[in-house]
Amino acid sequence: MDTKSHFTFVFLSPSNWIDYALLDSGAGAKLEQFGPYRFVRPEPQALWLPALPQETWRAADAIFRGGDSEEGGKWQFNRSVEPQWVMHYKTMSFWSKITSFRHLGVFPEQASQWDWLSETIQRANRPVRILNLFGYTGLATLVAAKAGAHVTHVDASKQAVSWARENQMLSGLGDQPIRWIVDDALKYVQREVRRQIHYDGLIIDPPKFGRGPKDEIWKLYDSLPVLLKICRSLLSKQPLFAVLTAYAIRVSALSLQYTLEEMFAGYDGSTISGEMTLIEQSRGRQLSTAIFSRWVSHQS
Repeated sequence: MDTKSHFTFVFLSPSNWIDYALLDSGAGAKLEQFGPYRFVRPEPQALWLPALPQETWRAADAIFRGGDSEEGGKWQFNRSVEPQWVMHYKTMSFWSKITSFRHLGVFPEQASQWDWLSETIQRANRPVRILNLFGYTGLATLVAAKAGAHVTHVDASKQAVSWARENQMLSGLGDQPIRWIVDDALKYVQREVRRQIHYDGLIIDPPKFGRGPKDEIWKLYDSLPVLLKICRSLLSKQPLFAVLTAYAIRVSALSLQYTLEEMFAGYDGSTISGEMTLIEQSRGRQLSTAIFSRWVSHQS
């Protein structure tokens, strides 16, 4: 059998959380602990039945009623929840708060990628420039900066970038070399190519659908191949890594694997792909939340 592409598939589950826990899941929802609060949010992957009694679920501080789309739905509060509260991951501190889109400012499964980023950057033992596209509230940016990288953080939302900068100060990383950019990702990388700027690492965590600050349209299936083709021109002579994640899309990790392999053709490295998961406390089941692929240089 001809096997031109070696596919390594893994499940990544964070194990170092103290302020977060997936308490239970099932019936299209998940019960989670974020700091002092418990929340119920939609989770279509959870086709099984919950392990904990319904009384435990109904006692959550807040329940998001509605579908799993980015639009529609609303929070039902069973008790008062602070407008924002501090959470921690290892040495990093950040704000968590309820948003109208059911998100809370952190995607806990990404902690697996944060640990890997930190180790990879420190192991490189050389100056590293990183571009973080769709950087949201900046947690990956802060991890990379603390590990010693110079980071350019790009997000189309002014609110998200402001939130990220607040997290920077809260984590005591105000003196770290981070550039905060509010811009459309595609337009930004196009300008960087014209400026002949290069990066050693790429963090790309795009939404399924989005809008730029000037109402630019992002559609993952159409826009991501274009973005990655442009990003190829941004790679340094000795790139260190790239991490690509995707949520709520109907493709497999194979799609991301082959896309990154194509992008890094000619470079000496390897790619692994798979699913990011959270392990529930109630029964130990792994809840898949996203797919990912990451390339790393063999010289790292």
